[in-house]
Amino acid sequence: MIGLLDRPTIGTVSIDGTETSTLNDDKISSFRNKKLGFIFQFSNLLTDLSVLENVLLPMQIAGNDTAKKEAMDLLRAVGLEDQMYKRANKISGGQAQRVAIARGLINKPSIVLADEPTGNLDSITSETIVQLMKSMAKKLNQTFIIVTHDRKHFGDVDRIITIKDGRAFEGEQPSEMEITV
Repeated sequence: MIGLLDRPTIGTVSIDGTETSTLNDDKISSFRNKKLGFIFQFSNLLTDLSVLENVLLPMQIAGNDTAKKEAMDLLRAVGLEDQMYKRANKISGGQAQRVAIARGLINKPSIVLADEPTGNLDSITSETIVQLMKSMAKKLNQTFIIVTHDRKHFGDVDRIITIKDGRAFEGEQPSEMEITV
């Protein structure tokens, strides 16, 4: 629902003061491109494009062709400065995930939705990526919503919501305080 990939049957989804259920498909696509970043469990890179072109894609869709330096800076931040011009199908799975993270951050979205963003990474790279996400969250005032089965990588975070048996609870263990989502 938050990713605007589906519409609620009841209730509403408001993001940055915009009630999204009133938006048509074109406006939802534009809103999603400007306000939301996605980091999927699997990188979903376009294999015929270079690493740099994959990161630039959301900016090009938004009509901004001037973000090459920002894309290069993000690729440096995720440790891929030496892979920028390789085709996406010529890099490792862990490298592809780091490209996907840079692509999810390129538009400086208000909300970044991350599904197991460190799932395919070794522990050292995972820590680097977690620290990058935390620093971007502070620097750009972004909210990261991270779905993970491996909570230990993320250390101290602002809020934890645990979902167990289809119900959401505040904190790591279900308690008396239940959250309705």
